[in-house]
This record gives sequence, C-alpha cells and structure tokens, in this order.
Amino acid sequence: MSSLEVSSIAFVCVFGGSLLGLALRTVLPEHHRSAETKDAVKVGMSLVATMAALVLGLLVASAKSAYDQQRNEMTDLSSKIALLDRVLAHYGTETKEARDLLRNVATRILDQTWSKDSTGHSRLESPAAGGEVLYDKVQALTPRDETERSLKAQALTILLGIGQTRWLMYEQTTEPISVPLLIVLILWLTTVFISFGLLAPANLTVTASYFAAALAVASAILLIMEMYSPYVGLLHISSATLRAAIAQLGR
Repeated sequence: MSSLEVSSIAFVCVFGGSLLGLALRTVLPEHHRSAETKDAVKVGMSLVATMAALVLGLLVASAKSAYDQQRNEMTDLSSKIALLDRVLAHYGTETKEARDLLRNVATRILDQTWSKDSTGHSRLESPAAGGEVLYDKVQALTPRDETERSLKAQALTILLGIGQTRWLMYEQTTEPISVPLLIVLILWLTTVFISFGLLAPANLTVTASYFAAALAVASAILLIMEMYSPYVGLLHISSATLRAAIAQLGR
C-alpha cells in the first residue's frame, strides 16, 4: 500500500477509537464512570501512551536517518561518476567508448531511480550488468606509460566505489518499514484514543480536538512512510546532483 493509504487507515483507526470511546461513555453504568475508575484507566493508558510515543519517536528518527543516508549516497555516487569521467578524459582518446558507456549507465540510473512502478515504488534495478561492462572496458585498457597506468588504477578504484554505492542503494530499497511494528503502534494509539473518549464529555470541542490529534498522528505516520521511500512521493530526494554530474560527462 502507498504511504497515503497507510496514514489514512491510521487516521480512521485512531479517530474512530476516540468516537467509540465517546459512544461507550454514554452506555456505561454509573459505577464504571466513578473517579476511582477514571484514575485507574488514566494510569494504565498513560503507560500505553508513553510506549506509543517512544515507538513513534524511534520510527521517525530511524526513517530520517535512512533518508539522510540515501541522500548522501546519491550525492557521493554523483560525484564519483563525474570524477571517473575526468580521469578517463585525462587518460586519452582510447577511453571514448568507456566514457560513452558511463553516460549511458548514469542516465539509466537516473531513469530507474526516479521512475516508479504500478505500486508507487522506485524501479531501482540490480546494478550488475551496466557496471560490470564498464569495468571490463576500463580493465581492457593498455597503458603505455606510468601516467596511464596510474590513471587506469584510479579509474578502477573509483569504479569499485561506484559499484559498492550502487549495490548499497539497491539493497536499502528492499528494506521497508516493519509492518508488525506499525500495526502494533496503530493498535496502541487506537487504544489510547478510546480511553480519551471514555474520560471526556461528548461535545463538539472534544470531538474537534480528537480529530486534530488523530490528524497529527496520521501525518507523522505519513512522514515515516514517505522517508522510507526516498525516491518517490512527497519527500523524494532531488535528482539535481546526478543531473548535474551527467551534464558534465563527455566534456
């Protein structure tokens, strides 16, 4: 499911829980609404609310860390692509085919990363094929002097770095948010909002405040889901760095 669908389900569950609590309050016997009962409910739900807040905070921090890491990896990848092209350019005209292939590989990375499939996820594919062909092209170069041998060694080192970064990015796209953890979090939040409804009078002000609180919770879950899909959606990583690197290739 998309991040918007998940956050919408969370909103319905949480706000629906508060409405359920308000409805239950009207049918509960009087002795279930005593001060002692309310205090007991508050103590139990304060524990659940604290756990839910901690889990929600940890999920936001984890998602932000993953988002920042992939953004930094894209910047690093773009800089290595531009640097590799300059190293090959200094080697000589023999690298023209390799430089053309590098441009094709970089363009394919751009197209794959910022395109999405029918499920709304990035179409990032295995980086094996194009990268290995390019590595073989550079490996096949025959240096004529010490300078060319040094440039070839530098190019191969940069290529290995590019390959490592691309594989890392590919593997990270296969690690979505933990679904059981998200389900448990929504259940906890729904339980807390049910208790809110049980302890509050049913009026428009209370309902509006619960609506706003449920909307805030759903927005937090939306942000978490968006940051775990950094190349599509509302908070996608900009392609400007890679586009800038491609613009410098072949010069």
